[in-house]
Amino acid sequence: MARREAGFGFLIISPAVLFVAVFTLAPMIASVALSFFSWDVITPPRFVGLDNFERIVRDDAVVSSFGTTLLLAFGIVVVQLVVGLGLAVLVNQRRRPAAKTFFRTTFYLPLLASTAAVSIFMGYMFDMKFGVINYYLNAVGLPSVPWLTSTWGAIVTIILIAAWQQVGFTFVMFVAALTSLPTDVLEAAAMDGAGPVRTLFGVKIPLISPTILFATVVAMINALQLFDQPFIMTKGGPGTATTTATIVMYQTGFQNLQFGYASAIASVLLVIILAITGLQFLAARKWAFYR
Repeated sequence: MARREAGFGFLIISPAVLFVAVFTLAPMIASVALSFFSWDVITPPRFVGLDNFERIVRDDAVVSSFGTTLLLAFGIVVVQLVVGLGLAVLVNQRRRPAAKTFFRTTFYLPLLASTAAVSIFMGYMFDMKFGVINYYLNAVGLPSVPWLTSTWGAIVTIILIAAWQQVGFTFVMFVAALTSLPTDVLEAAAMDGAGPVRTLFGVKIPLISPTILFATVVAMINALQLFDQPFIMTKGGPGTATTTATIVMYQTGFQNLQFGYASAIASVLLVIILAITGLQFLAARKWAFYR
């Protein structure tokens, strides 16, 4: 019976495993292998060993793109977590289930929208000359802001838009975690005289720290792969202010036809993602509370 149940379980998950193997693992392995070759599609691949990786170290544009990627990623994750947790705390205080359902749906909807479509729409909204944002700023007597044409304006705008579209994910997770907190612990904190702020930081946040860890890891992985918003809204500009590693990969591979070099950049980005994820789990040993 146990073997039959195990076999049935493997049968159920086999399509998902096959899908991941074909469309995720296989391309990832092929990309890593291609990073050791020079290939322009026209001529046969030529093995170059570690030359592509040595070139990355000497390429200031690529190194700068990794720095920009880290800056944008950390900004997005911080905004996404802080706003998501703040909204979750406020919504969790609502007594009526219908209100919670309404806010969960409302804040989650941006995540379902096409990132490309949202980026195009936001590009028009934040346009310096014709954008709605500057129109209303001018209406109240404030000057137009170069949201997408100044270095820090573009960086802040990209961070806010990317975080806004992803905040629904962390919001829903935090609402679920806060809803499942044991009432006896919260009642004990109230009996000890803990106010709302002390209860939040001294009781609720430590209890949902595993959820915070998971949300942080997923948000960081997604943010480090940022592409649509900076590519569509600013083309990586002004200058190279919002040129991420994924944009450089796209330009190197599909515009310059240097697929081996682009794969090497992707491999380095993969190592960075794995390293940051590992550091997050190591840091979580000191502050994540598992009950």
